[in-house]
Amino acid sequence: MRERYSRILSFCSLFMDDEFNDQPVEYPIDGTLDLHTFSPKDVKQLVPDYISACLERGVTQLRIVHGKGTGALRKVVHSILEKHPDVISYRHESGSGGSWGATVVDLQSPRE
Repeated sequence: MRERYSRILSFCSLFMDDEFNDQPVEYPIDGTLDLHTFSPKDVKQLVPDYISACLERGVTQLRIVHGKGTGALRKVVHSILEKHPDVISYRHESGSGGSWGATVVDLQSPRE
């Protein structure tokens, strides 16, 4: 459990605070994951770790922002979600919240 959270924080530490260049910026585990701030090579490990961290906090609906672009990152995210055992469903966000630039994910309730 702590190992996954530590990995998420280590991904976040790549983005240092401007005022304190040696201090990592902590990324909130609140159900919204904006992949714009991460390297694409980290996504395959980051998304499952973020899902686990959310479940540990009782968060069962996620919003993963991958951007519109060429769709390559969206495809990677969707392939991860398709195989993840805790994912019930996922869909493109509707309305003004991002449409196909973000994916909404429904997770199983955390296991006791």
